[in-house]
Amino acid sequence: MRTSRCRGRATLPVAFAFGLFLVQAVAVARAEEATVAVASNFAPVAEVLARDFASSTEHRITLVAGSTGKLYAQIVRGAPFDVFLAADRARPERLVAESRATGTSRRVYALGRLVLWSASPELRSAAGPALLAGGEFRRLAIANPDLAPYGVAAREVIHALGLEARLAERLVFGENIGQTHALVASGNAELGFVAHAQVVAAREVGGGGWLVPASHHAPIRQEGVLLARAAANPAALAFLSYLGTEEAKRVIEAAGYEVP
Repeated sequence: MRTSRCRGRATLPVAFAFGLFLVQAVAVARAEEATVAVASNFAPVAEVLARDFASSTEHRITLVAGSTGKLYAQIVRGAPFDVFLAADRARPERLVAESRATGTSRRVYALGRLVLWSASPELRSAAGPALLAGGEFRRLAIANPDLAPYGVAAREVIHALGLEARLAERLVFGENIGQTHALVASGNAELGFVAHAQVVAAREVGGGGWLVPASHHAPIRQEGVLLARAAANPAALAFLSYLGTEEAKRVIEAAGYEVP
């Protein structure tokens, strides 16, 4: 009998330790990874959001930035992305139609704004339709409309102002809105249509520039979508859902975007 009682006392710590091991194993198993393809204009904000998300969930997010058009092409070719944060609605919609993404996951996570901006304080202070019409500059940078929704919006602004013919020979194109901002910031183009969020991030908005009225172009609705390969990925599902939280919206608004 003594032996039996000793055995009972000895097994309790073992059982407790085994249970603790199971709890820890489940916690580790729930910490997943997801790769997020993100439009270059949103990449700096996505870095903040991914860090905040990881600290509260233990999931890990890897970001791959590029133009929306190029990222879409990589997804079609089989790139191992789990979530796509595009700078438009057209590509996510197309991916759903092609059965490469889940339709119920589509979410407008940000609304973008355009700014006509210059690295030159003189041009920044004068930036606006009159400056574009006056032509006192050699180059105007916009993102490639074939690849970047911000480029489509810039082209629509030029059309709305009736300046296509006047500006046609002055346009230079960045592959994405990040390259476009670099062209202007470096002085290789005196003026450029860049994302409002870019000048906010670089603390440039206080130096002037023309915040383009939203009526001059179609809304820049930036949409996210869960790709089909990640339908059962907890990290991907949770991150896409996180973008709609009040916490995430505050970060997005502070970065110079509007939220739906």
